[in-house]
Amino acid sequence: MLNNQILNKMTPKQFKEANVTFAKDQPEYQPLPAFRNDSPQGEVITCWNLTFKERIRILFKGEIWLSLLTFNKPLTPSFITTKKSDVLASENDS
Repeated sequence: MLNNQILNKMTPKQFKEANVTFAKDQPEYQPLPAFRNDSPQGEVITCWNLTFKERIRILFKGEIWLSLLTFNKPLTPSFITTKKSDVLASENDS
């Protein structure tokens, strides 16, 4: 399988607060490290590394596109940010 960085696609990033990895035993999918919060809202937080090309595109276009699979069920709330402290309480904002 080709490396996603070669294909100019962002990749999931391991981070210290991650407490679960989705699809780690499913070869058809890329493993997705995440922080799953055992709260009434059930937040799942992931972090992504962007390629150089993606960073440049965001700098000049100021756009991020998001695709969510709903399987024809109601859309769940989503939140996108560039600041870790917006989604996780942490000593250091990365």
